[in-house]
Amino acid sequence: MTDHSAELDHLLEGYHRFRDARWHPERDRWERLREGQEPRVMVIACSDSRVDPAQIFDVDPGEIFVVRNVAAMVPPFETSPGLHGVSAALEFAVQVLKVREIMVMGHGMCGGCKAALTQELHGSEPGEGGFIADWIGLLDDARSEVVAEHGTHGRNAERAMELAGVRASITNLRTFPCIRSKERSGELTLRGAFFAISDGVLHLLDPQTGAFHPAP
Repeated sequence: MTDHSAELDHLLEGYHRFRDARWHPERDRWERLREGQEPRVMVIACSDSRVDPAQIFDVDPGEIFVVRNVAAMVPPFETSPGLHGVSAALEFAVQVLKVREIMVMGHGMCGGCKAALTQELHGSEPGEGGFIADWIGLLDDARSEVVAEHGTHGRNAERAMELAGVRASITNLRTFPCIRSKERSGELTLRGAFFAISDGVLHLLDPQTGAFHPAP
Protein backbone atom coordinates (compact mmCIF):
# COMPACT_ATOMS: atom_id res chain seq x y z
CA MET A 1 0.00 0.00 0.00
CA THR A 2 1.43 3.37 -1.00
CA ASP A 3 2.00 5.76 1.88
CA HIS A 4 -0.41 8.65 1.69
CA SER A 5 0.61 12.28 1.86
CA ALA A 6 -1.55 15.32 2.47
CA GLU A 7 -1.10 16.19 -1.20
CA LEU A 8 -2.22 12.75 -2.40
CA ASP A 9 -5.17 12.79 0.00
CA HIS A 10 -6.25 16.13 -1.45
CA LEU A 11 -6.11 14.70 -4.98
CA LEU A 12 -8.03 11.58 -3.98
CA GLU A 13 -10.75 13.66 -2.38
CA GLY A 14 -11.14 15.45 -5.69
CA TYR A 15 -11.14 12.15 -7.56
CA HIS A 16 -14.02 10.87 -5.43
CA ARG A 17 -15.97 14.09 -6.02
CA PHE A 18 -15.37 13.63 -9.74
CA ARG A 19 -16.61 10.06 -9.64
CA ASP A 20 -19.76 11.03 -7.72
CA ALA A 21 -20.58 14.30 -9.50
CA ARG A 22 -19.22 13.88 -13.03
CA TRP A 23 -18.39 10.32 -14.00
CA HIS A 24 -21.44 8.41 -12.78
CA PRO A 25 -24.03 11.01 -13.91
CA GLU A 26 -22.35 11.30 -17.30
CA ARG A 27 -21.77 7.64 -18.08
CA ASP A 28 -23.12 8.05 -21.62
CA ARG A 29 -20.49 10.69 -22.40
CA TRP A 30 -17.68 8.51 -21.06
CA GLU A 31 -18.98 5.55 -23.03
CA ARG A 32 -18.73 7.63 -26.21
CA LEU A 33 -15.26 8.89 -25.31
CA ARG A 34 -14.12 5.32 -24.89
CA GLU A 35 -14.47 4.97 -28.66
CA GLY A 36 -12.20 7.95 -29.41
CA GLN A 37 -11.94 11.71 -29.36
CA GLU A 38 -12.97 14.38 -31.85
CA PRO A 39 -11.99 17.76 -30.39
CA ARG A 40 -12.41 20.69 -32.79
CA VAL A 41 -9.96 22.97 -30.97
CA MET A 42 -6.38 22.67 -29.78
CA VAL A 43 -5.26 24.99 -26.98
CA ILE A 44 -1.60 25.64 -26.26
CA ALA A 45 -1.36 27.06 -22.77
CA CYS A 46 1.11 27.59 -19.96
CA SER A 47 1.80 24.96 -17.33
CA ASP A 48 0.99 27.54 -14.65
CA SER A 49 -1.44 26.02 -12.15
CA ARG A 50 -3.69 29.10 -12.27
CA VAL A 51 -4.66 28.89 -15.94
CA ASP A 52 -6.38 25.60 -16.69
CA PRO A 53 -7.99 25.93 -20.15
CA ALA A 54 -10.73 23.43 -19.31
CA GLN A 55 -11.85 25.62 -16.41
CA ILE A 56 -11.46 28.93 -18.22
CA PHE A 57 -13.57 27.74 -21.16
CA ASP A 58 -15.84 25.52 -19.05
CA VAL A 59 -15.62 22.58 -21.45
CA ASP A 60 -16.34 18.91 -20.97
CA PRO A 61 -13.83 16.07 -21.50
CA GLY A 62 -13.24 15.45 -25.19
CA GLU A 63 -13.91 19.04 -26.31
CA ILE A 64 -10.41 20.52 -26.44
CA PHE A 65 -6.99 19.01 -27.09
CA VAL A 66 -4.54 20.72 -24.74
CA VAL A 67 -0.77 21.11 -24.66
CA ARG A 68 0.74 22.95 -21.71
CA ASN A 69 4.33 24.01 -21.27
CA VAL A 70 6.39 26.83 -19.78
CA ALA A 71 5.10 30.15 -21.19
CA ALA A 72 2.77 28.47 -23.73
CA MET A 73 5.53 28.36 -26.33
CA VAL A 74 5.54 26.81 -29.78
CA PRO A 75 9.01 26.11 -31.18
CA PRO A 76 9.61 26.64 -34.91
CA PHE A 77 9.37 23.70 -37.29
CA GLU A 78 12.66 21.81 -37.40
CA THR A 79 13.82 18.30 -38.19
CA SER A 80 17.01 18.25 -36.14
CA PRO A 81 17.62 15.24 -33.89
CA GLY A 82 15.92 15.49 -30.52
CA LEU A 83 12.61 15.02 -28.81
CA HIS A 84 10.01 17.41 -30.17
CA GLY A 85 7.08 17.12 -27.80
CA VAL A 86 5.11 20.18 -28.85
CA SER A 87 5.71 19.46 -32.52
CA ALA A 88 4.47 15.89 -32.07
CA ALA A 89 1.31 17.14 -30.37
CA LEU A 90 0.73 19.66 -33.17
CA GLU A 91 1.21 16.97 -35.79
CA PHE A 92 -1.27 14.70 -34.04
CA ALA A 93 -3.86 17.45 -33.57
CA VAL A 94 -3.65 18.73 -37.14
CA GLN A 95 -3.06 15.56 -39.12
CA VAL A 96 -4.87 12.93 -37.08
CA LEU A 97 -7.55 14.72 -35.05
CA LYS A 98 -7.98 17.38 -37.75
CA VAL A 99 -8.76 20.19 -35.34
CA ARG A 100 -10.29 23.30 -36.89
CA GLU A 101 -8.67 25.85 -34.61
CA ILE A 102 -5.42 26.24 -32.69
CA MET A 103 -5.42 28.79 -29.89
CA VAL A 104 -2.24 29.96 -28.18
CA MET A 105 -3.22 31.30 -24.76
CA GLY A 106 -0.76 33.31 -22.72
CA HIS A 107 -1.55 34.70 -19.29
CA GLY A 108 -0.79 37.41 -16.80
CA MET A 109 1.95 37.06 -14.17
CA CYS A 110 3.71 34.41 -16.27
CA GLY A 111 6.93 33.34 -14.59
CA GLY A 112 8.42 32.00 -17.81
CA CYS A 113 7.89 35.28 -19.65
CA LYS A 114 9.29 37.25 -16.73
CA ALA A 115 12.40 35.06 -16.69
CA ALA A 116 12.76 35.56 -20.44
CA LEU A 117 12.49 39.31 -19.97
CA THR A 118 15.06 39.59 -17.18
CA GLN A 119 17.25 36.70 -18.44
CA GLU A 120 17.76 35.78 -14.79
CA LEU A 121 18.32 32.11 -15.61
CA HIS A 122 20.88 32.59 -18.38
CA GLY A 123 24.01 30.56 -17.68
CA SER A 124 22.26 28.17 -15.29
CA GLU A 125 23.02 24.47 -15.40
CA PRO A 126 20.39 21.96 -16.57
CA GLY A 127 18.32 21.00 -13.56
CA GLU A 128 19.19 24.30 -11.90
CA GLY A 129 17.32 26.54 -14.32
CA GLY A 130 19.17 25.70 -17.52
CA PHE A 131 16.34 23.75 -19.12
CA ILE A 132 14.00 26.69 -18.55
CA ALA A 133 16.55 29.17 -19.88
CA ASP A 134 17.01 27.16 -23.07
CA TRP A 135 13.26 26.85 -23.60
CA ILE A 136 12.40 30.51 -23.06
CA GLY A 137 15.28 31.39 -25.36
CA LEU A 138 12.54 31.01 -27.97
CA LEU A 139 11.50 34.49 -26.86
CA ASP A 140 14.86 36.19 -27.42
CA ASP A 141 13.81 37.99 -30.60
CA ALA A 142 10.53 39.14 -29.09
CA ARG A 143 12.37 40.23 -25.96
CA SER A 144 14.58 42.63 -27.89
CA GLU A 145 11.57 44.61 -29.11
CA VAL A 146 9.93 44.63 -25.68
CA VAL A 147 13.09 45.79 -23.93
CA ALA A 148 13.63 48.55 -26.47
CA GLU A 149 10.22 50.00 -25.65
CA HIS A 150 9.56 49.03 -22.03
CA GLY A 151 12.86 48.02 -20.40
CA THR A 152 13.26 44.84 -18.39
CA HIS A 153 11.34 45.52 -15.18
CA GLY A 154 7.87 46.59 -14.17
CA ARG A 155 4.40 45.30 -14.93
CA ASN A 156 4.15 47.10 -18.28
CA ALA A 157 7.27 45.34 -19.52
CA GLU A 158 6.08 41.98 -18.18
CA ARG A 159 2.66 42.36 -19.82
CA ALA A 160 4.28 43.34 -23.12
CA MET A 161 6.49 40.25 -22.91
CA GLU A 162 3.49 38.00 -22.21
CA LEU A 163 1.62 39.33 -25.23
CA ALA A 164 4.72 39.16 -27.41
CA GLY A 165 5.09 35.50 -26.45
CA VAL A 166 1.67 34.69 -27.88
CA ARG A 167 2.50 36.47 -31.13
CA ALA A 168 5.86 34.66 -31.34
CA SER A 169 4.21 31.26 -30.93
CA ILE A 170 1.66 32.01 -33.65
CA THR A 171 4.49 33.06 -35.95
CA ASN A 172 6.22 29.76 -35.21
CA LEU A 173 3.03 27.81 -35.87
CA ARG A 174 3.12 29.10 -39.43
CA THR A 175 6.57 27.56 -39.97
CA PHE A 176 4.95 24.09 -39.93
CA PRO A 177 4.11 23.13 -43.54
CA CYS A 178 0.95 21.22 -42.59
CA ILE A 179 -0.36 24.15 -40.57
CA ARG A 180 0.55 26.72 -43.19
CA SER A 181 -1.21 24.81 -45.95
CA LYS A 182 -4.35 24.14 -43.90
CA GLU A 183 -4.58 27.75 -42.81
CA ARG A 184 -4.23 28.87 -46.42
CA SER A 185 -7.01 26.52 -47.54
CA GLY A 186 -9.34 27.63 -44.75
CA GLU A 187 -9.29 24.27 -42.98
CA LEU A 188 -7.52 25.68 -39.93
CA THR A 189 -7.69 28.94 -37.98
CA LEU A 190 -4.94 30.22 -35.67
CA ARG A 191 -5.91 32.39 -32.71
CA GLY A 192 -4.05 34.24 -30.00
CA ALA A 193 -5.51 34.76 -26.54
CA PHE A 194 -4.42 36.15 -23.20
CA PHE A 195 -6.01 35.42 -19.82
CA ALA A 196 -5.52 38.11 -17.20
CA ILE A 197 -5.34 36.40 -13.81
CA SER A 198 -5.84 39.70 -11.99
CA ASP A 199 -9.39 40.25 -13.28
CA GLY A 200 -10.28 36.95 -14.98
CA VAL A 201 -10.77 38.60 -18.37
CA LEU A 202 -9.90 36.80 -21.60
CA HIS A 203 -8.39 38.90 -24.38
CA LEU A 204 -8.26 37.89 -28.05
CA LEU A 205 -5.63 38.84 -30.59
CA ASP A 206 -6.78 40.93 -33.53
CA PRO A 207 -4.94 39.35 -36.48
CA GLN A 208 -5.10 42.57 -38.46
CA THR A 209 -3.67 44.98 -35.89
CA GLY A 210 -1.76 42.63 -33.57
CA ALA A 211 -3.55 44.18 -30.57
CA PHE A 212 -5.39 42.27 -27.85
CA HIS A 213 -8.95 43.17 -26.90
CA PRO A 214 -11.34 41.77 -24.26
CA ALA A 215 -13.41 38.89 -25.61
CA PRO A 216 -17.02 39.82 -26.47
